[in-house]
Amino acid sequence: MKTVMLGRTGLKVTKPAMGCLPLQRCTVEYAVDLLQAAYDGGIRYFDTANGYTDSEKKIGLALSQVRDNIVLSTKSMARGREGVLSHIENSLKMLQTDHIDLFQFHNVPEMPDPDDPDGAYAGAVEAKRRGWIDHIGFTSHRVDVAEKCIDSGFFETCQFPFSYISSERDLALADRCKKANMGYIAMKGLAGGMLTNTRAVHAFMCSYDNVVPIYGIQTLEELAQWLAVAEEEPVLDEELSAFISNERKELSGTFCRSCGYCSPCTVGIEIRNCARMNMLLRRSPWQQYMSDEWYAKMQKINDCVGCGLCASRCPYGLDTPNLLKYMLKDYNEFYASHKDLV
Repeated sequence: MKTVMLGRTGLKVTKPAMGCLPLQRCTVEYAVDLLQAAYDGGIRYFDTANGYTDSEKKIGLALSQVRDNIVLSTKSMARGREGVLSHIENSLKMLQTDHIDLFQFHNVPEMPDPDDPDGAYAGAVEAKRRGWIDHIGFTSHRVDVAEKCIDSGFFETCQFPFSYISSERDLALADRCKKANMGYIAMKGLAGGMLTNTRAVHAFMCSYDNVVPIYGIQTLEELAQWLAVAEEEPVLDEELSAFISNERKELSGTFCRSCGYCSPCTVGIEIRNCARMNMLLRRSPWQQYMSDEWYAKMQKINDCVGCGLCASRCPYGLDTPNLLKYMLKDYNEFYASHKDLV
């Protein structure tokens, strides 16, 4: 399996790596089996977060015996010194380790202030002084914030959504990090589930020698797919390049990336899936969305009170309330013409 150096951290990580957010949806037993299968398959970098409920605990149970052979990164959304220290201390316990290789400020809406003695950055510096963490990075969904953080020189890694349908400005962050000798960690490599050709995705990622993709893996079947494509190492040939070009045309423009930062909804709408329903219907088996459960979820959009909280939280600047209304109209038309075919 290919390895990549995370910039000036000196951390050598596997390409691909495993994003561990989906572990919170697995039973403890299954998560342990999945993590150990990933390790046995050659994956040596595992990325999680304090906010991913019991993900860290499951990693600790599964991989503590091979801790010296892997790289662990976690994150905190705390915005103050004491909150960061508390989260890191808890992460150490859950992960069953005495140090975290890479600590990241999670989904920063603005650059953490290095000069604020009570701020989050001060907390990370103190954690590093105590030997709790080795390196400091950040994650974000806002390209202007990412650019500022990279240019500041205060961070060793950047984690950002990165796929072959990303904008040119977003893609340019990889080269920006390379010039700054920073590690670049690619999340959302499948664009929130919109991309399904693992060969094309992996070949694209491998065309950037400094990019480390972390794929959210929830099942042994998904793991087998990524291990197989890593072993094959498909190149970005004429066929795959043409496929990617067509995908870019089809998926250009604004759409929901399913990051989930818009939630919770005031009235309980499942925004992260409802807001991309038209693509789910056309890019995955549509029959599953004809159920009574999904019909009820989509009709819940009618309860929207227009509070605007979802739009204010969206890192991509989407007009979420109007997007949901459009999705409901499209879904109802699709439902009327396809329900009887199930």
